[in-house]
Order: sequence, then structure tokens, then C-alpha cells
Amino acid sequence: MGEPDITDFLASLREGEPPHPPLSASSAARTLVAVRGLHKFLALEGGTLTDPAWGVAPPQAPKRLPKAISIDEVERLLAAASVRDTPAAWRDRALLEVLYGSGARISEAVGLDVDDIDVEQGSVRLFGKGGKERVVPLGSYAQEAVTAYMVRARPSMATKGKGTPALFLNQRGGRLTRQSAWAVIHAAAERAHLGAKVSPHTLRHSFATHLLDGGADVRVVQELLGHASVTTTQIYTMVTVQRLREVFAEAHPRAR
Repeated sequence: MGEPDITDFLASLREGEPPHPPLSASSAARTLVAVRGLHKFLALEGGTLTDPAWGVAPPQAPKRLPKAISIDEVERLLAAASVRDTPAAWRDRALLEVLYGSGARISEAVGLDVDDIDVEQGSVRLFGKGGKERVVPLGSYAQEAVTAYMVRARPSMATKGKGTPALFLNQRGGRLTRQSAWAVIHAAAERAHLGAKVSPHTLRHSFATHLLDGGADVRVVQELLGHASVTTTQIYTMVTVQRLREVFAEAHPRAR
């Protein structure tokens, strides 16, 4: 048995042979790991002179495109976060405006302290993975929402706690948790009739996609998102290309 046999075996897994259905890339890759383990064992035990599976690369799983929502849907979501005149509603609107306005991860947003955001200068200091710090511009809508929350809601919420520098507070005056932030997004999505389309990362994905749709350079978006490699950011360009294809298919007389 040689490397071509292993390659053919892998191909048969992906293509499927009756009565066996084709395997996904991830399932075929797991099977290849088992085959590699077997041949490595045989080579170590002297059962074979070579390891024919060593050079066979596993199939690559297709990249999952980030789920972004349209600008209209973002506006509906943001509006749904503040349908009531309560401290929690002012906080929720500010939280969602910061998430969409800066592309912050939920963990970065709930980790913000009051001193990390400069409303007058329109910037926010985020601490990403590994404690890496980045300063991101903050638009006027997010600035206004944070200012309104700081004036109309946070002081009353803070009196219920023991004193914390956290920007976003819960009903007991402590720092808002990731789980509570997810609940805020979920509730707003339900009110906006978006439902399962919105996940904790949806606003971050939408932030990046809308920037690229607007002509932003991918390396600028990389810096704003805090990605170590531009390769990670480039997956968002696939979203915008897909959108171009959809528009082309709908509008061009020779597209079909």
C-alpha cells in the first residue's frame, strides 16, 4: 500500500459509495487521522517499512462566512433596545451602539471601564485577546447613546452596588456579564423580529462587513477588529463578494 491508495481512499470518503453517503470535510479529516495513527503504529512496530499516510493532507473544511445583518436590520435592532424609558433600556442602547460602532467583542465591551471611553474625542480603548490594547474611533450615534446612559441611567444603577469602574452595570450595580449582554441582544432581536439571525457576534460581523462595503481597506478593518493577521479579516471580503454576485444576478440581463 502506498500514498496513492490513501489518497484514493480519502477521495472515496468525500465522494461516497453506495450505500455509504459522502462524508463532510471534517468527518473525512477525522478518519484520515485514524488511518495515520494506524500506519504510524505499524511503522514504529516494524510492520511496514514506510508510512504511506504521512504525506496525505486532510481535506479543508469550507470557511464559514460570518453572519451579518443589513444596515436596516441593525437600525431596527438598535431601536428595539430602547423602547422603554428605564435605566436598563438606556444601558442596552448604549451597549449595542458601542458593539456596532466599534466592532468590539462582547467580552471587550463588558470589560470596559468608564475611563476607557472618551466621548468628547470619540474613541474607545478596547482590550482584546491576550490583553492586547487598541483604540477605536466611536461614531456620533454611539457617543450620544453612551452620554445619555452616563447621565440618565448609570448614576442610579451605581448606587445599588459597592462601587465599580465598569461602564456597563447590571441591576445590582455590578459589572454586566457576557451572559447578561447576550440576553440584552437576544431580547432586542426578538422585539425587532430578527430572532435567530442575531448572535453575540452579529454586530461585530456587521461592523466589518458594512465598512468593507463602504470601501474601507481590509488592513484598516483588521486594525479596528484587533486581528493579528489580515488573513482572518479577509473572510469578510468573501461576504461582500457574495453580495456583489447577488446584485449582479438580480440586475444584469445576461446574468442567468
